[in-house]
Amino acid sequence: MSISELVCGDGFRRFEGGRITVSDDTSRPFAVVDPSKLELTVESGVKCRLVILHTQPNEMTARIGLEPDAELSVADIYLASTFAEVDVRQKERSVCRFTTVEMQSANVVYGMSLDGVGASCTSDGVFIGSGDDHCVFELTVRHNVSDCTSSSLVKGVVGGRATGEFRGLVYVAPDAQRTDAQQQSRNIESGNDAHIITKPQLEIYADDVRCSHGATVGQIDDDAVFYMRQRGLSEAEARRLQIEGFVGDITMHCPVESLKEPLTDILKTKLEKL
Repeated sequence: MSISELVCGDGFRRFEGGRITVSDDTSRPFAVVDPSKLELTVESGVKCRLVILHTQPNEMTARIGLEPDAELSVADIYLASTFAEVDVRQKERSVCRFTTVEMQSANVVYGMSLDGVGASCTSDGVFIGSGDDHCVFELTVRHNVSDCTSSSLVKGVVGGRATGEFRGLVYVAPDAQRTDAQQQSRNIESGNDAHIITKPQLEIYADDVRCSHGATVGQIDDDAVFYMRQRGLSEAEARRLQIEGFVGDITMHCPVESLKEPLTDILKTKLEKL
């Protein structure tokens, strides 16, 4: 069953975009397909999950607010060329987790604002580009008050003549003491014409913080490929398995269990085009 068929099934609470307020816990995740505008508020103490699925070229703006002690997990899945701006604002002790899967020439811009003491956010993402794709993943995390945590891990793989871009910024405001923030960008260029640009940044105005960032851009591990070929795999199979292992942990972070297998299948299909 495809992802589109799954999110239209009984296991999800479908809505068409626009404004929604979640005031009670629910075991069924919310799902919205190809929204142009989304305004979501998760009320104090409420836990919920959300799937945003992009299946056709579109522009989207999303505004998400978490009240004190709210908890939100989001799967943001791009199967078509989409321009998206997502703004998240978090109050005291709220928790937000994003898992982003970008399969086309999408341009995705996230802004995460930690506005309440004890708030935390996690962003895991992967983009895969083939042919002439141009994938953009931009993430800004603003630590506006003290005692907040954030972590991000974004992985990119491009082949053919594709280009991938990661632009990241962690901002720590004056007096946002005891901030704990990590930002990582890890990437593979598969082929001589593929290109990845990665620009992680820290902007820190407080002195009692623990912040780190890093970026890598490399090729497939030839030694590992050689070892796998000695076990009977073709070179193409060995390279594909290397990349599947590299990006597969991101899809496993998807907050909706039923989507993990079809997401993995989509990843495999895309990787075959590299």
